[in-house]
Amino acid sequence: MIHRAGAKTRDKVSSHLDTIVSRAASDFLRHLGARNASRHTVTAYRNDLGEFAAYAGTRAWKDIDHITIRGFLSQLYAKGLSKTSVARALAAVRSLYRWLAQEGVVEQNPAKLVATPKLPKKLPRVPTIEEMNSVLDGEMPESAAFPERDRLMLELLYGCGIRNSELTGINLQDIRLSAEAILIRGKGKKERYVPFGGSAKNALAAYLPVRQTVVGETRKDTPALLINRRGGRLTTRSVGRIIKQVAVAKGLSPDVHPHTLRHAFGTHMLEEGADLRAIQELLGHERLATTQRYTQLSMKHVLQVYDQTHPRAK
Repeated sequence: MIHRAGAKTRDKVSSHLDTIVSRAASDFLRHLGARNASRHTVTAYRNDLGEFAAYAGTRAWKDIDHITIRGFLSQLYAKGLSKTSVARALAAVRSLYRWLAQEGVVEQNPAKLVATPKLPKKLPRVPTIEEMNSVLDGEMPESAAFPERDRLMLELLYGCGIRNSELTGINLQDIRLSAEAILIRGKGKKERYVPFGGSAKNALAAYLPVRQTVVGETRKDTPALLINRRGGRLTTRSVGRIIKQVAVAKGLSPDVHPHTLRHAFGTHMLEEGADLRAIQELLGHERLATTQRYTQLSMKHVLQVYDQTHPRAK
């Protein structure tokens, strides 16, 4: 349960605040941590709710209405924050209030009455199928310190459409070679099996003996599939750095990162005629609407569907 006014709490949103809002925010963050929420989400919420607690000051919950929250957002704009950052802060406040309602602390969520800032609808540039084939079919760049592992990373990110955190979380025992599938642990501890093709299987066959050599040399018995040269589990930060390095060396945009390959996976499958719900299942999206926003409907695909399905196009 949430700590009431006057209760002592640890891990406060800010050491300079000891208010109803700051204590509630601290309890909420601990709740998120207990549910294994993303570390990045918890960090972002901690910053946003710290700002909100500072703005709310010593107000009681009954004194914080949608006008107060609009004032909070206006203050963020005045500090120079972007619409994206302000929208994230509003999402954090809404989430806090939802949890407070579940705990029986408040009856209404005033943040729901505040409109989310309109964000520009900008789709990230996705490498073409030809560009991805040129990256994966060629040799790894000379700068690659662990070429067998780096190729496998590319094959799994693009060939399976998994998230960076899902990639680094794969253990050896999660690989089902006979079924050509991998057990993936997604958001909220949800598990799904994702198939992999012949290219990923070949990359896996080339990598595993080298991995075993590294494990033997470092004497580290790690369950992780992807390891560094010291035998430890590869981090998401390292994956991002390696993917960018390979992308630039192969002539792709320096903006490429692991999520770009996941986006390319969904986009290219859609272009080639895959069912949207199948893509949703493979990507591990809870809602189809997320997949629809995520995949980029190219003109090629739209025209192809029109030509194949509309009675007046035949």
